[in-house]
Amino acid sequence: MAYAKTKVLTLYRSLLRNSYKFDHYNFREYFLRQTRSEFRKHRQVPDNEALVEDALKNLAVLKRQATINKMYHFDKLVVEKLDKHHLE
Repeated sequence: MAYAKTKVLTLYRSLLRNSYKFDHYNFREYFLRQTRSEFRKHRQVPDNEALVEDALKNLAVLKRQATINKMYHFDKLVVEKLDKHHLE
């Protein structure tokens, strides 16, 4: 059974949304890059059931890791944009 395109796109957006929850720049950019590249690589695969199941597992791991990441403070890197309250 192939998953519907809307379900796959919802999963893609969920992975991206959870990737943005990482405070540390390197972790955040890594997960964003991985998500985008995996979905682009498998864009034309007709039977995507196994791929979607793997992506769901990765989403669960990503959510757990984002929660753990919130427990620790990381200083901003030079390449990151500062928030408004950092500029004052």
